[in-house]
Amino acid sequence: MWTEALEIAAIWAVPIILAITLHEAAHGYVAWRLGDDTAYRRGRVTFNPIRHIDPVGTLLLPGAMLVAFGAAFGWAKPVPINVRRLPQPRRDVMLVALAGPVMNIALALVSAALVPLAALLPASAATMVAQSLMASILINLILALFNMMPVPPLDGGRVAVCLLPQPLASWWARLERWGLFIVVGLFLVLPYLLREMGQDFNPLTTLVFEPALSGADLLLRLVGAR
Repeated sequence: MWTEALEIAAIWAVPIILAITLHEAAHGYVAWRLGDDTAYRRGRVTFNPIRHIDPVGTLLLPGAMLVAFGAAFGWAKPVPINVRRLPQPRRDVMLVALAGPVMNIALALVSAALVPLAALLPASAATMVAQSLMASILINLILALFNMMPVPPLDGGRVAVCLLPQPLASWWARLERWGLFIVVGLFLVLPYLLREMGQDFNPLTTLVFEPALSGADLLLRLVGAR
């Protein structure tokens, strides 16, 4: 049991850490390029994952979940952004928000491109590396889709605030203080209540997991791995 759990952790650990931390690094990098050096001055405009690791959210919780359940959830330290330093706040906040999901999509594409090259490695490493790359594709697509849901404080929620007409945007932005409760309600409480009423609908499965699985399968087919 423990051997199998450690193998699962070995396959998934690096993709999870890279997906979570580079997502945050992308936010900081784009903010810096647009004029806000807050993250830069704090050493957060770097693609070194160590600078973005949250001990609990990036290491302890995902590690425990991988060993216990074979799946994981986590987060990195949020990158500090000072909106007042951005020259065009409405546009620039949207670009900063989009940077994280775009980074995850880029990582998924790079991982897919590397899958065929795993066969060139020694047999003892080829299978595990290929599985880790496939895990990276799936993790990054899940993160991109989840974060683009238009619910504050997710990236998609901030994009929605920037695109909505001003009165509605102000109201939507105020929802961010309740963001955690909204996310928990939508993805945990709502599915439970629907099951109790005999309805089989889970927004997380329908809007995130299933599209991510389809996207991962498509990428693997494109590179000849399926």
